Amino acid sequence: MLIIEADTFSDKRGFFMETYHQEKYERLGIISHCVQDNLSCSVRGTLRGLHYQYPQAQAKLVQAISGEIFDVVVDIRQGSPSFGKWTGFRLSDENKRQVFVPEGFAHEFCALSEVAFVYYKCSDFYSPESEGGILWNDNDIGIEWPLIDPILSHKDRKYPRLRDVQPGRLPGYAN
Repeated sequence: MLIIEADTFSDKRGFFMETYHQEKYERLGIISHCVQDNLSCSVRGTLRGLHYQYPQAQAKLVQAISGEIFDVVVDIRQGSPSFGKWTGFRLSDENKRQVFVPEGFAHEFCALSEVAFVYYKCSDFYSPESEGGILWNDNDIGIEWPLIDPILSHKDRKYPRLRDVQPGRLPGYAN
């Protein structure tokens, strides 16, 4: 994954920033062609994830355009040296950071502000047949959430732990 600090130009009117520029992002190693954009609105305490798609995987470029979120990425590539390891970032309308989530990683976030709008670009279309998920509080992963009792969807409550996901439902690691 990659944190992107976008160039932002601010003055008394507000600010301007490019949220995506294919040539610049390719120079950073982001070669994914984006085909779908999504917008999510969440109230404080909402947790969405851990979601992934396989075999029709998606890379994502994620940004909080209003409010603040704690964004988490977990490596779920079988055979990877960092399999099951997580990294978390605070993304907000103030810091204007973006996180690039490569294919083969699960993604989730929780809303820290009253309301958070999260915008993300995807490298492939949503595929219900490829949808997968991992339990948000899997002890083996050990994500250190900045909240105790999140608001979850029924589906997110029922996902298995990473160790219980069938191997054929997880991507492999290629050097």
